[in-house]
Amino acid sequence: MLKDFFIGLSQNQFLNSAAKKYGLKLGAQSVVAGTNIEETIKSIKELNAHGISCTVDNLGEFVFKEEEATEAKEQILNVIEAIHEHQVDAHISLKPTQLGLDIDYHFCLNNLREIVDRASSYGIFVNFDMEDHGHLDPSFDILDELSKEYDNVGTVIQAYFFRAEEDIQKYKNYRLRIVKGAYKEPEELAYQDKKAIDANFIKLIEWHLLNGKFTSIATHDHNIINHVKDFVKKNDIPNDKFEFQMLYGFRKELQLKLASEGYNFCTYVPFGKDWYGYFMRRLAERPQNLNLVAKQVFNKKTNTVLGVAAGAFVLGRLTKKNKKK
Repeated sequence: MLKDFFIGLSQNQFLNSAAKKYGLKLGAQSVVAGTNIEETIKSIKELNAHGISCTVDNLGEFVFKEEEATEAKEQILNVIEAIHEHQVDAHISLKPTQLGLDIDYHFCLNNLREIVDRASSYGIFVNFDMEDHGHLDPSFDILDELSKEYDNVGTVIQAYFFRAEEDIQKYKNYRLRIVKGAYKEPEELAYQDKKAIDANFIKLIEWHLLNGKFTSIATHDHNIINHVKDFVKKNDIPNDKFEFQMLYGFRKELQLKLASEGYNFCTYVPFGKDWYGYFMRRLAERPQNLNLVAKQVFNKKTNTVLGVAAGAFVLGRLTKKNKKK
């Protein structure tokens, strides 16, 4: 029920719009690395100084117009130029829907080709984030198409899908980020039980560590992280075959600890004002994440003690007050 609640909030366009306007009042700077490229590069440099690499996500929701997708493409191209100019240790994560997948397949393909081509010219990796089940096949199709021309692309495998094992085997020669999954999916397509998802998550991680190209293990769960540490040691898997990944603003001490221990570590760095849907999905994926950032995300001015639910309430109050003015 809690997962469904957060998913519902992430898909609420009213709250997403309100969050863009009132994000700073709700402490959004604790979960996004900046609202613009300059701020984001500064955050990346700070992480790099601790031996942490970054994957950069230009946040965006509900893109159904070509001009919006084109604007997102130009912003991502600008990020690529900034990464190259500042020579920071970072690559790109993007969502095909933000680049026009819900508008037209070929329009989206061309947008992604331009991004991947620019990144390739600078030796920058591009990761295709996977979304809900309705977007999986066309997203994989775009990946397949661009892989014929470029070798700097990879994608995400979501462990809650029954098809995940088949997908990870098909894409074993790609750099893959393995996650649990953060969308509400039907019972006939995805595991619903946390224990089943965790078990499949570990199964996929182990398989790709043994058989794949490079594995990005995206989790904040220290139990899974410790399991992976033991697994790679027992199987003599070198550190250059994998990395741990966490979200910006989550478990900062553990991020620094893993990097200091010599593990490759990458922080998922979102930026922009369109942060609300992204953050709600992170809480849907693992409601315990709320405990990791609650004190940072909701500052004293909001007077919230009930976490995200209260945050949604505050957004509504702020918007109503604005309408009355």
